[in-house]
Amino acid sequence: MSTSYPLARIKIVLLENIHPLAAESLREAGFTVETHRGALEEDALLGAAGDAHLVGIRSKTQLTPSFFERAPRLWGVGCFCIGTNQVALGAAAERGVAVFNAPFSNTRSVAELTIAEVVALSRTLGDRSAQMHAGVWTKSADGAHEVRGRTLGIVGYGRIGSQVSILAEAMGMRVVYFDTSNTLPLGNAQPRSTLAEVLREADVVSLHVPATPSTRGLIGARELALMKPGAHLINNARGEVVDDQALAGALRSGALGGAAVDVFPREPSGNTEPFDSPLRGAPNVILTPHIAGSTEEAQRNIADEVAAKLIKFMNNGSTSTAVNVPQVELPVLHPGHRRILHFHRNVPGVLSRMHKMMADLGVNITAEYLQSDPRHSYVIVDVEPGQDEALREGLKSIPETIRVRTLW
Repeated sequence: MSTSYPLARIKIVLLENIHPLAAESLREAGFTVETHRGALEEDALLGAAGDAHLVGIRSKTQLTPSFFERAPRLWGVGCFCIGTNQVALGAAAERGVAVFNAPFSNTRSVAELTIAEVVALSRTLGDRSAQMHAGVWTKSADGAHEVRGRTLGIVGYGRIGSQVSILAEAMGMRVVYFDTSNTLPLGNAQPRSTLAEVLREADVVSLHVPATPSTRGLIGARELALMKPGAHLINNARGEVVDDQALAGALRSGALGGAAVDVFPREPSGNTEPFDSPLRGAPNVILTPHIAGSTEEAQRNIADEVAAKLIKFMNNGSTSTAVNVPQVELPVLHPGHRRILHFHRNVPGVLSRMHKMMADLGVNITAEYLQSDPRHSYVIVDVEPGQDEALREGLKSIPETIRVRTLW
């Protein structure tokens, strides 16, 4: 198929051992794909992906403003995970680089692990298992409880939190939750108006909030002191949300009865780097290496979802579900027509200059789409063939232009 840019020359670099389905899908779409098992530091990253058109990462690779400045061919980034805080989103948008993620594909995996941890903490299974491995037999009911009838407090009642709520109720738990948004309760879950209410009321508190300035340090010494004596805390959200030093102190003093933590403020960059935390060795604490969403099913779903978004963006120009640029869902381009994709700074007069230029060149517009945010605009114009090169160069010459791409 004749295209405006040869598909085989579009280079895609996938890092961090992304599920092979992603590479398979992108290769089937005609692109050239290079894969790396681990994360790369910036100099090595530039060596591998500085000339790439698309980059796929998970949570460890840091895409800094400097990287975007030094990767001029980059059109898009795929985060094969939930979060995007490892990407300098503003710097990407300033260069017309769309960033996509998979916010919901591992929802079930995280919810299931959370429920497993609720049960494991209530039965002190982590400590009992460690003792058995050390040859110690401790058969006792002390400190072991059923979860039925106990109260689960959920902080962050989004996709994951609400699924945890449903599963917990199915096991006979009572659910209360706090969310900064006005979210509809599912089942018999009951909203609370403040975080403090949930902390005081719950036997187990489970965190499901994103990493934002407002959630950094959300649970510290003051908040831990509000929790019931002997209560449990589960953090499968983000490491910066909890003060692990304060949590370790509450556990060792006996103020809290246990914790399960999957995320940490500082995490090893790979499996060969040692791990340390003040929570190591604390009683009834389950520590896992950021695997809440790491099931084969979740990773396959994420690979399928993000690869499909990247393919659609490259072949069609759609930015729907992008997290950093105006979102536009585009129809299929009619055969024989050209599609001009124009990212520019959102200032008055750009669209009128584009229209005047097209009129002066005698270009016939067949469809036009526009979305803007406070800083950027994304204009897509479908046109009949003719004056292709002159039109592209003319659009590039507009001072507010960030990036121009042509599809056919």
